[in-house]
Amino acid sequence: MKGTKRILAAALLMLTVVLALGCGGGVRTGSDTTTSSQTAGGLLSARLDGAGATFPEPLYLEWIGEFVTAIQPGVTMNYQGIGSGGGIQQFTQMTVDFGATDAPMKDEEIVTAEEASGANVLHIPTVLGAVAVAYNVEGVEGLKLDQETLSGIFLGEVTVWNDPAIVALNPDLALPDKGINVVHRSDSSGTTSIFTGYLAKVSSVWADSVGSGKEVRWPAGVGGQGNDGVAAVIQQQPGSIGYVELSYATEGGLSTAALRNSAGTFVEPTIQSTSAAGEGIEYPEDLRFSLSDSPASAAYPIVGATWILAYDSMADPADADALKAFLIWGLEEGGTLAEELGYAPLPDDLRALALAKVDLIGNGT
Repeated sequence: MKGTKRILAAALLMLTVVLALGCGGGVRTGSDTTTSSQTAGGLLSARLDGAGATFPEPLYLEWIGEFVTAIQPGVTMNYQGIGSGGGIQQFTQMTVDFGATDAPMKDEEIVTAEEASGANVLHIPTVLGAVAVAYNVEGVEGLKLDQETLSGIFLGEVTVWNDPAIVALNPDLALPDKGINVVHRSDSSGTTSIFTGYLAKVSSVWADSVGSGKEVRWPAGVGGQGNDGVAAVIQQQPGSIGYVELSYATEGGLSTAALRNSAGTFVEPTIQSTSAAGEGIEYPEDLRFSLSDSPASAAYPIVGATWILAYDSMADPADADALKAFLIWGLEEGGTLAEELGYAPLPDDLRALALAKVDLIGNGT
C-alpha cells in the first residue's frame, strides 16, 4: 500500500540520519558553533532529536522525510517512538529537542520540566487520531460494541465471543464460542490514556476499579510494546481484541469495531468521524484538552489529539528556527500526508491556536 511504502521510505531516511549523527562524533550542546540557523538562500541548518508517542510516529516519520528532503535539506531530524511517558521523561531531562505525547502533561510534570529547563512548556497539537478497537476473529466483519460491552471485555467480565451481550448487538454475525484475548499496552502510553479516559467516562465500574492514565493496572489480557506491538499481537493471536491508533489497524489490515457514541449512533473510526469529534469545541488557552466521548452524532467516541512538546526558549537559535519551520510546515502543508495515513488534520480554529503556540518558540539568551 502507498502508506506502507511511505513509512518504509521514511524509516530508511531516519536510519540514514541516525547513522550520520552517529558519525559526527561528540555531544551536541547549545554552544555548538558548527551550526548556524541560516545558510545561503534562506535555508536552515540544524539538527533536531525528538522522542515520544507511537500514536503519531508513522505521520512524524512522513513529515520529517518530506521536510528534510524537499523543504529544508540542511536540517537533519530524528524521531523515536518510545511511548508518551518516555517522551515526557526525555523532554523533561532535555535529552531531546522536542517531545511528543498523546496525553497532555500533568501540572506537576510541567512544574518539574520548567524548573529543570528555565523555560515554559508549550503543548502544540498537530493532528487528531482515532483509537480503534481492532480484533481478529475469523469470518467476523462489521462488529458493533456499545459502551457497557466494551468495558466488560477489558474488565475481563465478557470472556467469550458469543457472550449474550455481544450477540444482542450483532444478531446477524456468526460469533464463535471462543475465548476473547484482550491485548493492551505494556508501556507508558498516551494511547492508553485516551482509551482508559474514555472507558472511565462511560463506565462507573471502570472508573472506580481501574481508572485512567498512561499506565493502569489491567484486570485482564496481555501487553504489547507500542501501538505496533499491540497490532502485532492482535494479528498473531486469533480471538484477540485490543486498541491501537487507526493507522496501525489500517496498515496491519485489522478489522475494527463500530462503537456506539453518546448520541446512540454506531460509528466506525474514519477520518470524517475523527474530525467530527473536534468540531464545536472551546479549547483552553494552554491547549490541554480531551475529545473523548464527543456529543456530536457523527463523531467516533474514542478520539484524541497528539501534541508536540517544546520549550518557549531553546539554547540554540538554529534549533529554534528549524523546529518552528518544521511545525509550521506540518500544520499548514502536512494535511494530505496526515489523511493518507488515517489522521485528521486539525480544525481551522484549533490550527490557528496551535500556530500561535509555535510562534512562542524562541531562543535562549
